[in-house]
Amino acid sequence: MYFAALLARTEDGWEASDTELDDVETLSDLTDLAQEASVDEDTVLVYIEQEGAWFGILRVDGEEDPRIYVSDASAAARSSYGEILLTDELLGREPGAEDEIAALEELVDLDGTEDGEPTGPTAKATSPASSATTTDTDATSESDSDFDSDAVPAGPIGELGILADFGISEKDLLTLQTDALTEIADVLGASEVLEAVR
Repeated sequence: MYFAALLARTEDGWEASDTELDDVETLSDLTDLAQEASVDEDTVLVYIEQEGAWFGILRVDGEEDPRIYVSDASAAARSSYGEILLTDELLGREPGAEDEIAALEELVDLDGTEDGEPTGPTAKATSPASSATTTDTDATSESDSDFDSDAVPAGPIGELGILADFGISEKDLLTLQTDALTEIADVLGASEVLEAVR
């Protein structure tokens, strides 16, 4: 079960609204959503939570680049909403790296033979060529496992100081687990406006 909320800071305090993410497909879409809710380009926080699994915070301050924190990257990577927050930059990989890995995996022949090689019983005969093919296949398997090791890391990722100026230190943020939004709202002084939309 997912829950998403938006907290926008105003002169009179925080305003809260629940947020539908059905039309949000990219980080740019989510950033636009936050900027539209901004009052005088003040801070907007978008909170996304998959109950019992992970939560993420997107912070937008006016026209500045969005800042992101995700409590468990590997759990979020299994979620379509989590993938929105887990950008290549956040994961420390080259843009498009995931697409390149997928393309390379498609090039690996499922039966382990080169194009044009026989695939019938005669292909089982031992020869220098077939030995070379086996070696190539082994090398490919090792390469594939290298790709697997480049998977999204478990645990928190992103900017730990994302809420430090609001009184939530890096250590405090790391201790937040389920229902983190309630604790965040308490510190921000936004508990009442949040309860109105939950």
